Amino acid sequence: MTSAGSAEKKRVLVTGGAGFLGSHLCERLLADGHAVLCVDDFSTGLERNIAHLEHLPGFRWLRHDVTQPLDAEVDCIYNLACPASPVHYQADPVKTLRTSVLGAMNLLELARRRGAVILQASTSEVYGDPSVHPQPESYWGHVNPIGVRACYDEGKRCAETLFFDYRRQHGVRTKVARLFNTYGPRMRPDDGRVVSNFIVQALQGADLTVYGNGTQTRSFCYVDDLVEALVRLMATPDDIAGPVNVGNPGEFTILELAERVLALTGSSARIVHRPLPGDDPRQRQPDITLARAVLGGWEPTVNLDAGLRRTIAFFQQTGGA
Repeated sequence: MTSAGSAEKKRVLVTGGAGFLGSHLCERLLADGHAVLCVDDFSTGLERNIAHLEHLPGFRWLRHDVTQPLDAEVDCIYNLACPASPVHYQADPVKTLRTSVLGAMNLLELARRRGAVILQASTSEVYGDPSVHPQPESYWGHVNPIGVRACYDEGKRCAETLFFDYRRQHGVRTKVARLFNTYGPRMRPDDGRVVSNFIVQALQGADLTVYGNGTQTRSFCYVDDLVEALVRLMATPDDIAGPVNVGNPGEFTILELAERVLALTGSSARIVHRPLPGDDPRQRQPDITLARAVLGGWEPTVNLDAGLRRTIAFFQQTGGA
């Protein structure tokens, strides 16, 4: 099978394409010579994220909510449509669930009608607060189905179920990537994610807010590395469906991250501690053995300090707006 990662020009749909991650993916696909239809309802995506792409041949964008059916002539679909930060997905939890579940069904129906291959951007949140560390794809997770994060966690878990059932029942060519913490330019300053929070606070000279004692761990993947993995997964043969963990296996405590941001920004801000939010996972680190095997030896190449410098420069240039 040829696909969006190959030399052949494809018609590619990217839902959530005006978001932080989606805009980088659209940019990469255009650079690879594909025609890109970016779909976003702009609930969390920003028009400025794709403004630099609008003049490029082969790029179109459409304001559309994926909870409503969509039709387009496409060969490949990347489904990134869903608020991805706790602040945004908890703001309207019912809409978050509808986006994950109804959005997945509508896009799977489109893939079935068009014979397209479709990739679901799932999440490490399907593992919940894991009792297995690091997390392999074979681990079924430890998720609170009625907690404040369940709208996202369970919505993404249900979307994975739909992808595999459409594959088994209807023969749809599906792929599932489980994305771990990703960061880089175009993150929203108000998204509540730890990297953007710390950078904005440090640049403003405000206290860096660490929840709990800061010993909880995360793994941070720079956006370019993650986009490379998604493009490679789309280009794999039809028998590779996933799920495939995609992230950087380097593990850092939240306190270590705060100290690195302070050092790289030269900020004199303090670190302050606040109570942990509900269902906050204690550990998060991907086992990327499968990704290395099926994605042509893919490995993250941007280390944390280098990625943070690029992200800090973005926030400095935009004034944190």
